[in-house]
This record gives sequence, C-alpha cells and structure tokens, in this order.
Amino acid sequence: MKMVMAAVAGVAIVLLGIAAYPEDRGQTQLRMAYFPNVGHAIPIVGVERGFFEDEVGDILETRVFDSGPQAIESIFAGSIDVAYVGPGPAINGFLNSEDKNVRILAGAASGGASFVAHPDSDISGIPDFDKKKIAAPQIGNTQDVSLRDALSAHGLSPAEKGGSVIIYNIPNPDIHTLFVKGEIDGAWVAEPWATILEQDLGGKRIFYEEELWPGGEFASVLLIANTDYVRENPGIISGLLRAHNHTASWINENPAETRSAFNGFLESHLGRPLPDHIVDISLANIEITADTKASSVYSFAKKADGLGYLGRHGYDLSGIFYGEGQR
Repeated sequence: MKMVMAAVAGVAIVLLGIAAYPEDRGQTQLRMAYFPNVGHAIPIVGVERGFFEDEVGDILETRVFDSGPQAIESIFAGSIDVAYVGPGPAINGFLNSEDKNVRILAGAASGGASFVAHPDSDISGIPDFDKKKIAAPQIGNTQDVSLRDALSAHGLSPAEKGGSVIIYNIPNPDIHTLFVKGEIDGAWVAEPWATILEQDLGGKRIFYEEELWPGGEFASVLLIANTDYVRENPGIISGLLRAHNHTASWINENPAETRSAFNGFLESHLGRPLPDHIVDISLANIEITADTKASSVYSFAKKADGLGYLGRHGYDLSGIFYGEGQR
C-alpha cells in the first residue's frame, strides 16, 4: 500500500467538537456499515484485529453492504449509526438528510480506482471511449461520476444523452462477467476489481484515477455518521475515532498482516479469500489514511453537480465535515 502516515488533524478537530458533549446517553449499540472492498480496509481490518472492540467494547454491530446508497438509506431509516462510503453517497447523504445530520467524521482511503481495458480493445486513453461500451458501478457512485465527468472533459457523452459511449452501470461481479465474455471494452472500477480484471483476465490498466486529480490524490472512502448519534454518544464516537486512526496507522505499518486480516474477512463473509498477490497489488494501489482530502470532496461535488446528480437548485456543503465549526 502507499506508505503514508494517517492524518490526525481532521480527527482531532472532530474530537474537539465531540468534547462539547461530555456524557453518553446510555446507548447500548454502535451500528457500523462498510463494504467488502480493499478501500474499506480500516473497518475490515480494525474489526478483524479487534481494534474497534478494544475502544468501544462489545456494543459494536457491523453490517456489510454492497453500495453507498444502500448505506445512506439505512442511516436515514435509523438502522445504522456510522458508515464507510464514497464521496458521492457522503455528499448526497449530507444534502438530503433532515437538518443536514449526516456528516463526515474522517477519511478512510484515497485513490484505489482505475480504468482497465479489455485485452482485445484498442483503448489507450479517454478519447478512445468513443463508440465503446464502458462499465462502471451504480449510477452516482464515485467511479460513475468520474467516468461521466471525464467523458464531458473530452467532448464525449453517454448514449442516453445522445452521445456515442454506451455505459453499463452494473455491480462489480456483473462487470467481471461481461469482461470475461468480451461484451464490454473496459471498466472504471475500484480495487480489488481493477486488479482482478488486470491480473486474472489479462486486462490493460490504462490509468489510475488519481492521475486525473490535482496533486494525484482524492478521497475515495469516508467515515460518515448520523450527527444525532454523535452528539448523544460522544464517548462511543471518540473511541470509534481512536480505533479508526490507530487502524489506519497499523495497516500502513503491517502490510502482510493486513492482507491476512482482509482475506480472513473475505473467507468468513463471502466464502473464499482472494489470492495473496491480488490483495497485495490492490493494497499497493490505494492510500489508507484518516485524511479527508477535503478539497477533493468539494471538487467531486462540483463534478456531480455538473452531471445533474445534486438537483436543479444548487448545493451548499457548508458543515459537511463534522467539527469544522471549531476550525
């Protein structure tokens, strides 16, 4: 993995905000959601290694979801309290929640997405997407927004908008199936799927998404929370953030043990682990960090808004980072 120390400044600011609420209100559970992806290494490894339980005790309940919108809907429904999601769901959760009570507590990962072309494709860059079939996960997710924004930047547009690029918004396993069948020309996907397409199926990794971002970095996974829960349970959330930050540092210092913990999770939850080399390459292609990469969150919102994903009446992200009032 990209060997960087987890940023603690943002987490410290959040803890200052939480300190204004000194007593928990008897909450007996902390319900946390995340995905079975490499970008979610902090919650996966933190739970597998017991770091989260060390800080919050046995009240932690984990939920493994497939998509950011699913996690946001669960926060809205009151069935989870915190979640690890991409910037798209985090932004939409903030903008569409009652009283803007879904906010970002910390970063979790930066980068970790790539465009991989089919081995029989002649694609060598984004201009070659013209008249091609390109796959990305769910509409509005991080890779989908990046794909559609990149098309626009190169004078291209999707077929449903009258353009020449056919976009398939389908789950990662289905992308894998179409890649095997040769029914798509390429896919814009996160790790470990990008590495699976490259290493197992002979795909050509055309570029890493961070190459398209200023400074070569962008937030790909963020820790968000229902702020009512945060205010009512400051001790629990402080423990969560300590575990989060400790796990980020531990992952960067222990790559082999991280792989073992990640594969242990896959085996217990999905039935089988990934080959070691797939996990190692995937981790090398992502930065595990508690830094929110805040400027990229604002940039992502601008991209999503340009695609019409944030509504017709503009948007305001003021307050999206919990504790920013203490800055």
